[in-house]
Amino acid sequence: MNNKNKILMMVLLSIGFSTFGQSKVQVPSSSTQPSKYQLEQIKRKYGMFIHFGINTFHNEEWTDGSKPASSYNPTTIDAKQWVATAKNSGMKYIILVAKHHDGFCLWDSKYTEYDVANSGNKTNVVEAIAKECEKQGIRLGLYYSLWDRKENGEVKNVKADFAYNKYMLNQINELLELAQKHTKVVELWLDGGWEKENYRWPIQQLYSNVKERAPQCQVGVNWTIGSPKNVDQHPVLPIDQEEYFPIRYFPSDFRLGDPYLPKDPDPKLFVNQGQVYYMPFETTVVLGKRWFYHTDDNTPRPVAELADLYHKATAQDNILILNVGPNREGRVKDTDVDVLQKLKVNLGL
Repeated sequence: MNNKNKILMMVLLSIGFSTFGQSKVQVPSSSTQPSKYQLEQIKRKYGMFIHFGINTFHNEEWTDGSKPASSYNPTTIDAKQWVATAKNSGMKYIILVAKHHDGFCLWDSKYTEYDVANSGNKTNVVEAIAKECEKQGIRLGLYYSLWDRKENGEVKNVKADFAYNKYMLNQINELLELAQKHTKVVELWLDGGWEKENYRWPIQQLYSNVKERAPQCQVGVNWTIGSPKNVDQHPVLPIDQEEYFPIRYFPSDFRLGDPYLPKDPDPKLFVNQGQVYYMPFETTVVLGKRWFYHTDDNTPRPVAELADLYHKATAQDNILILNVGPNREGRVKDTDVDVLQKLKVNLGL
C-alpha cells in the first residue's frame, strides 16, 4: 500500500470509529516526569501475570481459534487461591489474560459464542477474579489480545478492519464495565499489534474509551516503541531503545516488550508528533518455561535467578510481573506457590 492509500485508509478508519465511539479524545500530558497514575504503577512494582484459557487444555501456547469451546473444561476455578497466591507472595496486582490470540474469552461476552458461557465450565473468570481482588485488597489488570485468530484470522485483509475493530472496541468496553462493577482496573495490557501495520489499529479510540471508564487504568501495547527510521519497525528491543525514539502505538502510558528486561540506563522519554512523554517499562517473564500450563512444565526457575530478574527489572522505576499458568484443575500449582513464597523471603517483601 502506497503512502497516499495509507493516508486515505487512516481517514476512513477515523471517520468510521466516530460512528460507534463517542468518547472525548484523550492523550497523556506531555511531560518529562511520571504522572500521578504512572507513579502509582511504579509503586506497585511487582505483580502476577495469569495465563489461563483454552490453551491450558491443549499443551499449546498459541492456538488458532479452531479448538472447540467445550474443550475448555477446568475442574474448578479457584479464584480465591489465585489471588491469595499473588498477595501472599508480596505482589501488589494481578494481570489476568481475559482473551489471548485464539479469541477465547474468559467472560460471557455478548459479542461472541467463543467464551466460557459455551464451555465445559461456565464460571465467569474475569468476574470471579475481580471480586476476589477487591475482597483481598489487591489490584486488577487485564490482558486483551488485539490479534484474534478466530474473529479476524485474515489479518492481511484491510477491508475486514472496520468490522473487527468495532468488535474489539465493544469487547474492551464490555470487559471494563464488567470488571469495574467489582473493583478498579489499573492496567490494560494489549498484545499482538505486530500482526498488522500500526495505523490499522484504533489505538486512539481505544485509549479514550478506557480513560472515560477508568481514568486510573494504565494502557500499554506490547512492543510499544518504534525506530526513528520506521515508527512501525518490529521489534525494537529494549536494549536498542534510546531516548526520544518514537512511540509506535500512541497513546500509551508505559512500555512493553516481553520477555525482555530494560537496558541500563533505561530511557524514559519518548516522542509522538514532536511531544515528549515519560514512559516506564514493565517486564513480563514466565515463572517456569511457558506462559500457559503444560503437562510437562513443572519446574519453576531457581529462586536465585528469579531474584536477579526482580532486581534488574525494578531497579530503575520500572515494574516486574511474573507469570503463572494455573493447571487444568483451575489452581496454581503447588510448586509455583512454593517458589513464590521462597522468592518473597529472599527479596524481603
